[in-house]
Amino acid sequence: MKVLSASEIDAALDDIALIDRLDALFRAGCEMPVRHHHPIREALGAGSADAMLLLMPAWTTGPSAHVGVKVVTVFPDNGKRALPSIYGQYLLLDGSTGATLALLDGTMLTKRRTACASGLASRYLSRPDASRLLMIGTGALAPELIRVHAKVRPITDVAIWGRTPAQAETLAARLSATLPAAIGRAVGVRAVSDRKAAVQGADIISCATLSKAPLVEGEWLHEGQHIDLVGAYTPQMRESDDRAVQRARLYVDTRAGALKEGGDVVQAIASGAIGEAHVIGDLFELARGQRPGRATGDAASITLFKSVGAALEDLAAAELAVERSAGTMTAR
Repeated sequence: MKVLSASEIDAALDDIALIDRLDALFRAGCEMPVRHHHPIREALGAGSADAMLLLMPAWTTGPSAHVGVKVVTVFPDNGKRALPSIYGQYLLLDGSTGATLALLDGTMLTKRRTACASGLASRYLSRPDASRLLMIGTGALAPELIRVHAKVRPITDVAIWGRTPAQAETLAARLSATLPAAIGRAVGVRAVSDRKAAVQGADIISCATLSKAPLVEGEWLHEGQHIDLVGAYTPQMRESDDRAVQRARLYVDTRAGALKEGGDVVQAIASGAIGEAHVIGDLFELARGQRPGRATGDAASITLFKSVGAALEDLAAAELAVERSAGTMTAR
């Protein structure tokens, strides 16, 4: 059995190769049950916080089939013990025998596949000439999303907004030094404090936060923009207001996930701002050509992609990481 650490997964995966692999598996499809949520009541004893066990399985069939499952634990009280609240591992099995093939670090796998799912959506939905990117959020996903968006589109200007300005400044300084080499061209990176002006000045707006209040308002948007909403993965969270969702051509990673868990979609439906039919398509339908993305030459449409994550994405990333780790490691 192969064991891949976070650094080994990061080194093995190439962004464009992973986007292509995601595209191929969304086109082909796989079995993907709804993720399992299992609460662990008072995990550390009476009066302690409830913990959560999450299971995300997916599998393919045929001669080169695989079975995979991501196991994630959320223990809120870990912060009191100077431990991460979330741990994740991914188990990849042979689809014809059930034998264990690999155990992979689930946190890194999730970061890389999440950013590349947004890259895949951007490939279908953003303008090919998009050059200005706004990143809202400064957490672990922010640099991944920035790099992937800059590889998919000819981004030359990156603005970063965060609730804590110092964190935005720190991330901007780090990426100013590393991003040009990662994407192979010059790019400017800066922190910004005026969120409204930054939204109005961007071609692509990517959000990765845990916000429960809108950060992107529909009245700020203008023709031709693409909004990429990656955070707000529970019905209680949201990164856009109802007007933004109303104005945009709305797409999701999977209908089942977004209509149940994606707060931006769930809350807009609950308020009556939109109906389920407002969702034009998901990544399955885009990859198969069953629903249109942005038409060639369309510089007017506002597109919005809402991601909540899918087990298919983990399976595709795990397969690719194991394949590429067997040969020469490749830089991101």
